[in-house]
Amino acid sequence: MAQDRTEDGGIGEEKPTVLCPIVPEILTKQLNQEEETISNPAVPSASSSSAISVSSENEATISNDDPAIFEGMSKAQRARLRKRLRKEEAETQEEERTQKKINMRKDEQVKLGKMTEACRVILECIGEDPEREGLCKTPERWAKALLFLNHGYKKSVEEVTNEAVFEEDHREMVVVRDIDIHSLCEHHMLPFTGKVHVGYIPNGKILGLSKIARIAEVFARRLQVQERLTTQIADALVDAVSPLGVGVVVECSHFCMVMRGVQKSGSTTVSSSVRGCFETDPKTRAEFFSLINNRPR
Repeated sequence: MAQDRTEDGGIGEEKPTVLCPIVPEILTKQLNQEEETISNPAVPSASSSSAISVSSENEATISNDDPAIFEGMSKAQRARLRKRLRKEEAETQEEERTQKKINMRKDEQVKLGKMTEACRVILECIGEDPEREGLCKTPERWAKALLFLNHGYKKSVEEVTNEAVFEEDHREMVVVRDIDIHSLCEHHMLPFTGKVHVGYIPNGKILGLSKIARIAEVFARRLQVQERLTTQIADALVDAVSPLGVGVVVECSHFCMVMRGVQKSGSTTVSSSVRGCFETDPKTRAEFFSLINNRPR
């Protein structure tokens, strides 16, 4: 904001500062010059690499949604400018994605190095020789395997649903049964494996069926406890499509009970989580459990 001084040296009323009032004129001039170049190739283009040439001193932000930059332009000029701005925006986004992938690869290499060295120490601590033939590559293999088993930390529900949410006036129950899951118990970092059954009643939106399995995978591929995994899947479905109700049942065998501790190989843990009408309506809940239980084993 600009401020005027009064006759006695005080500060008067503030006036708004106008940023880059010449932007439309610059753009119009550039587009006119480009039109001349198209009609007469001998005339050089005003700008071959940049859609907009505005001094940084003006501190102007050029946006495809800003109507001020289109003042004084013909319809054809506005269309060409919008196309150019969209192209530049797409190129910028692609550069950002490429740089993000490069940074992720560098970060993963650093993690692999740390984990490989940590595994060598673990092997020594249990009485093994990490240099012997059968173990010399084990630390690196273990590091890569552990990163894969926990790749859910790198993903989000928004990414895996990938805009696969569709408007649909279907208000009957949708059930996906027997989704295989594999996770690691956060208490001992030992596997627990089993199946997930998911049901929901749409409320004007449906989710691609494969995305339900991907949502389960996002949360399973982390250090977990089964109880939390069950509620996370249910809450993710609620956030994704705002259904009338959701039911999730998880059945797993935990290797922390099979290979150590009580060592009971035949035990199975079942957990459930219900939301909306699955929680408030006993008939809906009963229908869901009937659908997932009445199946061939």
